[in-house]
Amino acid sequence: MALAKRVIPCLDVAEGRVVKGVNFENLRDMGDPVELARHYAAQGADEITFLDVTATVDARATTYDVVQRTAEQVFVPLTVGGGVRSVDDVARLLGVGADKVGVNSAAIARPALIGEIADRFGAQVLVLSLDVKRAGTTPSGFVVTTHGGRNLTEIDAIEWAREAAERGAGELLVNSIDADGTRDGFDLELVGLMREAARVPVIASGGAGSVEHFAPAIKAGADAVLAASVFHTGALTVGDVKDALRAEGVLVR
Repeated sequence: MALAKRVIPCLDVAEGRVVKGVNFENLRDMGDPVELARHYAAQGADEITFLDVTATVDARATTYDVVQRTAEQVFVPLTVGGGVRSVDDVARLLGVGADKVGVNSAAIARPALIGEIADRFGAQVLVLSLDVKRAGTTPSGFVVTTHGGRNLTEIDAIEWAREAAERGAGELLVNSIDADGTRDGFDLELVGLMREAARVPVIASGGAGSVEHFAPAIKAGADAVLAASVFHTGALTVGDVKDALRAEGVLVR
């Protein structure tokens, strides 16, 4: 039986406020994370992703109090990432209400962390977050970045996704930096390559601008579609996206 595809609003949080920019730059305030999370849950969001976008850059932990307040008022699965560096960080986030935890920079720095988290909590808890940029220096043409997209690596994004899934990552959150905030559509080539590389679920992120952009991402191989600015500005609702997906024959909840 086919699994329903998920629609996931994303809350990029800095200093306790939701922010959004273009290509990870020029962040602007979009509102209170708890209020927005409650709003999206009422619209029918399947999950909500909460990313503390400055925690790694500032070398601090994620904002646990905001996560806890969100989890206390929103009863859909909550994925939290940003500043997660250890198994203990994961345990603390799960303790304040996260259902899944996203890891990026720390896993690139020490890949063994993936297996440590999966062994202790199960692969279903671990979402590998990939901030990906096009580059001509790798076989796939894509590299991963660290520290909120600020630091370019020489690591092939597709090979890294394959390795991370083998090490125990339960899901891949694939964010195209090039498409982020542009509203020109998801990077379908990137989604397709990730789908071929790993057998775990793939979440497409970066570039959503209209209801017409979501179904192609699903058809390219995404198991879920994630968006931020189109929801934050009220240009689209979760319901709008689900209606458009149903019209294209995509099974949604």
